[in-house]
Amino acid sequence: MVPMYQRNLGWIEVICGCMFSGKSEELIRRLRRALIARQKVAIFKPKIDTRYSEDHIVSHSELRIPSMVVEDPREILHNSLESHVVGIDEAQFFDEGLVEVCRKLANMGKRVIVAGLDMDFRGVPFEPIPELLAIAEYITKIQAICVRCGNPASFTHRNTPEVGRVVVGADDIYEARCRNCFEPPEPESADSPKSKKEQKQNSNSDS
Repeated sequence: MVPMYQRNLGWIEVICGCMFSGKSEELIRRLRRALIARQKVAIFKPKIDTRYSEDHIVSHSELRIPSMVVEDPREILHNSLESHVVGIDEAQFFDEGLVEVCRKLANMGKRVIVAGLDMDFRGVPFEPIPELLAIAEYITKIQAICVRCGNPASFTHRNTPEVGRVVVGADDIYEARCRNCFEPPEPESADSPKSKKEQKQNSNSDS
């Protein structure tokens, strides 16, 4: 008899939201259920994320599960060939090659579960999450609680002056904010996607 996992089609699940919404916690919950079901599970996190552990995915509520640290999304594909379920945390820290890796894994019949921020601290969509949302079969958007007013929060506010898009941190740097309390940085820094687009448009108009 052919094992059930070989008869089923693969698929992609994306868990997204702002910081402190419980994305990693939900990812860990799903992966633990797969392990209880005696499925082969491969779990990955980006090399840049060493906030709580170098070899575990750790939620802000201190739930944890062992994981492999990778720098290039292609490493995920290579190390998932024998797995039924593939879990990937902090997907926003990978380049857009992650999209094709997830597509290939799903086409191979694997369940791919990805968690990550859908917007950066400016409120701009955070690649490669938008592309993964477009090809995913199942999407879960989780909200946090706004630290200012207590309403549902979908935005990540940065409390420090760094202008780079990727600044790894936790509640020492970031807060969850609702739409009304969210304060995007002003003026926009030169490396933001919108600023680059405006600069190109201005250059074209000048020429």
